[in-house]
Amino acid sequence: MLTLIAIAAFASTILGGLFALHLKDRLHLVLGFSAGAVLGVAFFDLLPEAFELANGAHEPSTIFTLVAIGFVGYLIVDRVLFFHGCGGCLHTDGAAHHEHRGVLGAGSLSFHSFLDGFGIGLAFQVSTAVGIVVALAVLAHDFSDGINTVNMIIKNNGDRKRAFKWLFADASAPVLGIVVAQFFALPSAQLGLLLALFAGFFLYIGASDLLPESHHAHPVKWTTFMTILGIALLYLVIRLAGV
Repeated sequence: MLTLIAIAAFASTILGGLFALHLKDRLHLVLGFSAGAVLGVAFFDLLPEAFELANGAHEPSTIFTLVAIGFVGYLIVDRVLFFHGCGGCLHTDGAAHHEHRGVLGAGSLSFHSFLDGFGIGLAFQVSTAVGIVVALAVLAHDFSDGINTVNMIIKNNGDRKRAFKWLFADASAPVLGIVVAQFFALPSAQLGLLLALFAGFFLYIGASDLLPESHHAHPVKWTTFMTILGIALLYLVIRLAGV
């Protein structure tokens, strides 16, 4: 099962990168759906599982504190390393500066793709159903990661060859994360805390990254519909997985 998911994660990232190069006009619909899927997993799967696993060992306030820490922590990493929200920043005209910025941004995206894969591996320690649901959200997110990785290189004076190199690195990162997670075995209470942290990550990714990007320079009617569809679909998948 994990082997198939690792292959799917790799393929999803590659497809996202190819999509960014060839089918930009439909990008907002894909990102809108991805935002809904990621938010759906955070609300309907990660948070309930975190409370269930930590029951008796940790107070609800501890769970919510970790969700907040995950959200704020991802915010800091996103703003400092991923260079999002920098439309009004001052930029130099040097080609070397732009190339360095592109490489550092793509490298940061690859690192957080590694964390996505690590999260999938840990989720399967909870149960197969939880692992599959988390994997579905990560696959949707990996697609957007492929898009962002290619855009980060191309927009910073990189060529297609360099973009494909970083796209391959980003696609390989979640596979490596899944493999590394197999060497960790955590008690259920600690897994609950970790799921709460990942819920914070997913809430930030969906609400502060994918959702605004999906609405950028496009009417919100269909992107809003796709976001609601993503949330509803993940709700159904989670309910069916729990049957």
